[in-house]
Amino acid sequence: MGLDTRAQLFNQDSLKLISRQFSFTEGPAVDKNGDVYFTDQPNNNIWKYSTEGHLSLFKDSAGRANGLYFNRRGQLLACADEKNEIWSISNSGKVTVLLSDVDGKKLNGPNDLWADSKGGIYFTDPYYPRDYWTRKKPEIEGQKVYYLPPGKGKKPVVVADDVAKPNGIVGSPDGRYLYVADIERNKTYRYTIEPNGKLSGQKLVIDQGSDGMTLDNEGNIYLTGKGVFIYSPAGILIGHVEVKEPWTANVCFGGKDRTDLFITASTAIYMLPMRTKGVD
Repeated sequence: MGLDTRAQLFNQDSLKLISRQFSFTEGPAVDKNGDVYFTDQPNNNIWKYSTEGHLSLFKDSAGRANGLYFNRRGQLLACADEKNEIWSISNSGKVTVLLSDVDGKKLNGPNDLWADSKGGIYFTDPYYPRDYWTRKKPEIEGQKVYYLPPGKGKKPVVVADDVAKPNGIVGSPDGRYLYVADIERNKTYRYTIEPNGKLSGQKLVIDQGSDGMTLDNEGNIYLTGKGVFIYSPAGILIGHVEVKEPWTANVCFGGKDRTDLFITASTAIYMLPMRTKGVD
C-alpha cells in the first residue's frame, strides 16, 4: 500500500473527534440533507449530528437500535435489537414496527441493514446474546441474511444462508450487488441481486470481515474493526484510517456534499474529510 494512494483518499491528520460521551456507538446513517444519525446502543439512544456541526439527541427508548439506514422515502430504518425487530422511525421519532418475527419465531438479533430503491430491506441476523434478553438461545437455526419485500404484511425471505455470522451489509447504488461481511469467517462477499430481490453468485471479494461497511462513488469498499480499511472494487487494500479506539464499529459518508466519512468507534464518533464521495 503506497502512501501516494493514501494521500489521494484522505489525510490522516484531518481525523476529527466529534464527541466522546457514549457507551458504544454504532450504525451511522445519512439523511437526504447530509445529517448523520447514529446509535449509542447500551444507552438506548439515537443521536443526530447536523451538517452545521450540532450534536443532539434524536430519540431515547430507541429499541436498543444497532444498524440504521435511510430509505429512498426518507424514513429512518433501524435494527431494533431489544425485541429483535425492524423499525421505521419518522422525523418526529414515531415508531412503526415493520417486522417482529418470522413464522412466530424471534429473529436472532437484526444487526445491520440496507434498503433498495423499491423499498425492500436486506438485513443481517447474527446471534450476539444480550443481557437484556429473557431467552438464552436462538429460536431460529442458523445466522442468515434476509430480504423483507416492500409492502404491508410481506414476509421476509432468506436470501443467503451460506454465511457463518453475517454482520455488515451494503448494496451498490445501481442495485446490482449486495456486499455482506461474514465476521466469523473473516470474509466479505459480493452477491448479485436478482429482479425478485433474491441473491445469487456468492463471490469472495475481500479476505477480511467487518462489523459495518460502506461504499464510495468510485466503488471502493470501507470495512471496520481496527480502524477503517479501504479496498478497491477489485479487493485490493488501498488505504487504512487509524482510529485510536479499541474498536471501530461502523462508517458512513455524510455532510452536505457527502465527502465526510463518519466513524463510530467505541465510546466516540469521528469525522474525516475525504477526497471521494459517498453514494446514495
